[in-house]
Amino acid sequence: MFEWAYSGANKAVPRNVGPECAYFLSPERQIIETILVTATCVYIIVKTYPKLQIPKENFYVKSDRGGKRLLVILLALLWGMEIGFKFASRTVIYLLNPCHITTLLQIYLLAAPPSKTVTVLFRIHLNLLNGPLLAFLFPETASRTILAEAALYWIQHGMMCVIPYYLLRIGGVYNIEPFWDFNWAIFSYCLNLLYHFIILQIIAIPAQVNLNHMLCPAILDPFDGPWYRIAAVIHQAILCPLLCKLFCLIADFFLTKFPPTKVKPHMKDHLHDKKLEDYVN
Repeated sequence: MFEWAYSGANKAVPRNVGPECAYFLSPERQIIETILVTATCVYIIVKTYPKLQIPKENFYVKSDRGGKRLLVILLALLWGMEIGFKFASRTVIYLLNPCHITTLLQIYLLAAPPSKTVTVLFRIHLNLLNGPLLAFLFPETASRTILAEAALYWIQHGMMCVIPYYLLRIGGVYNIEPFWDFNWAIFSYCLNLLYHFIILQIIAIPAQVNLNHMLCPAILDPFDGPWYRIAAVIHQAILCPLLCKLFCLIADFFLTKFPPTKVKPHMKDHLHDKKLEDYVN
C-alpha cells in the first residue's frame, strides 16, 4: 500500500534495505531493547522536566531581520527540493530520518515569532548536532541516485550547522542554558532516543528499510554486532551533550570575545538592532 514511499530504496547498497538487514536482530532482542530504552527515557524525562528552566521575559520583541528571511527561504527551498527528489526516487520514507526532521525544525525556528516555545525547541535542537557531524564523517550518498540529490546532502547538513550559529548570533529568544546545566541535554537526548526506538523502528521494520540504522549497523560501524544499538545509545549519550556544549563554547568565543567577529557582550543579549533599540526605548 505504501510501496511508493520506500520501493526506490537502493537494494545494491549493503545493509540499506531488505530482509537481511531487517532480521539482523531477533524480534525478541528488538522488543527487549525497546522496552528497556523506552522505560529508561520516560523515567529520566519525568525526573528532568521539572528542572528545565527558561529565563522569564516580560515581553518578546520580533526583530524582522533580512538574514532570517533569506535563510528561511533558502532552507525551505532546500527542504522542498529534498521532498521532490524523494518522491521522484520513491524514497519518501527517508524524510523521517532525524536530519530531515531537524531541518524542518530549523525552518520553524527561523519563521516563528519569538516565544518560550521557540526557546525550548531551540535548546532541544542544539543537542541534535550529532546528525550533521556523523553525516560528514560517514557520508551515505550511495542511495542517492540523482546527482543533484547527492549534492543536496552536503548542502543540507552544512546548513544544519550554520543555522544555530546564526540564531545564537541574534540572541534574545535564541538563548542557551548555563554551561554546566546538562538537564536540557539529557532531556533532549531522551526525546531523540524515543523518536528512534518508537517512531523510526515501528516504520522501519515492516518496510525493511534501515532508517538511521535502527535495523542493522552500518558497514563501517566499529561496534558491528548484536550489541551495536546499545553501544550507540551509550556513545551518543556522550557525544550529543559534549558536541552541543562545544558548539556553544565556540559560538560564544566568536560572538562575544574574538574582536574580528564579536557582535555583542553576552550570548543572551539580542543582536544590536537600531529598530529594536527604538522599540525598547
